This record gives sequence, C-alpha cells and structure tokens, in this order.
Amino acid sequence: MPTVTFDLPEDVFSALRRSPDEFVRELRLAAAIYWYTRGEVSQEKAADIAGLDRTDFLLALAREQVESFVVDLEDLKRELARG
Repeated sequence: MPTVTFDLPEDVFSALRRSPDEFVRELRLAAAIYWYTRGEVSQEKAADIAGLDRTDFLLALAREQVESFVVDLEDLKRELARG
C-alpha cells in the first residue's frame, strides 16, 4: 500500500486537540466523504479510503449528517425517461 507523507506545523495538532493518529483518521474520513459526495468514488471505495468497512462508513456519514445515497439528477432523469 502506498504511503503519503506531508509536513504540518506542530501547532496544528494542539490547535485541533488531536493526536497525529487521530488527525490522520479524520483526514481520511473527510477525504472519503468529500469524494463520495462529489460522486467520484463509490460507498465501498470511500469506506476503503476512510479505513472503515461499508457499515461503519454509513454510520460515519450519519454522524456527520451527510446523505448516505448520492443521486445525480441527470442520471435519474435518464433512468426515468427509459422506464
């Protein structure tokens, strides 16, 4: 698995009151939610990015008050027109 490393000012962790490990977990979840809500990744892939199983990812979406199912209106219109 590839590793991504970047430097942050030391005071970031104290300002957020997070340990580096907590910061990484939250950053992975935030990225997963962002890409999922934009329709760039599936729920399953977003859960992988967040380091969670799909059920825990759905629970995280609920905690963050994010819609669990993203519907593209244009895709929905095309589906309805076919049916």
